[in-house]
Amino acid sequence: MTKNFVLVFLFCMPALYLQAQTTETQEAWLGELKGGIRIQKAHELYWENGFTLDLTSPKLLDNRFHLGMSYVTSRLGSAMGSNAIKQDNFLLSLGYHFRPEKKLQPFTRLNTGYFHSDYEYDIFRDLDNNALLFSVDAGLSYEFKFPITLDLSVGYNFNTGDGSEGPGTLFPLFYQMSIYYTILNKK
Repeated sequence: MTKNFVLVFLFCMPALYLQAQTTETQEAWLGELKGGIRIQKAHELYWENGFTLDLTSPKLLDNRFHLGMSYVTSRLGSAMGSNAIKQDNFLLSLGYHFRPEKKLQPFTRLNTGYFHSDYEYDIFRDLDNNALLFSVDAGLSYEFKFPITLDLSVGYNFNTGDGSEGPGTLFPLFYQMSIYYTILNKK
């Protein structure tokens, strides 16, 4: 039930944002929508890959605030074709980009969401496998002349686990790279 709610919320957020951008006198929204892939690596653990969206607007503190959502999973990374634990991360983020008018933009981001790991065997049913996520990351974003943007960052999960309290595969330190394609640009 909770997982379905998170999925619906994640995929409805862009539509709500775009609707909020439309006024009676202006039918087109003002801002930028990017979509792409996210590659994430937990320090000394799994590769997790997935999809990401990024929304910004001049109405959001002159393009400095970025609203984002991501889904990353080890199913598309370390668990693909192996016996690694299958885990899913559903994330909502609020980022702040310094120097938004430049090609190279330092940024920082707060992330929250839901984590689920699938241990697959009944012997592990008593272990925690779900958690709410809260993390921060900081890095650099580069906007190329063509409609591609590259983000690189290092992050820290505040609520990790050791298996007895919290999922044992939710490690604190992670690295991520996102490659975005600009879908809409109405700045």
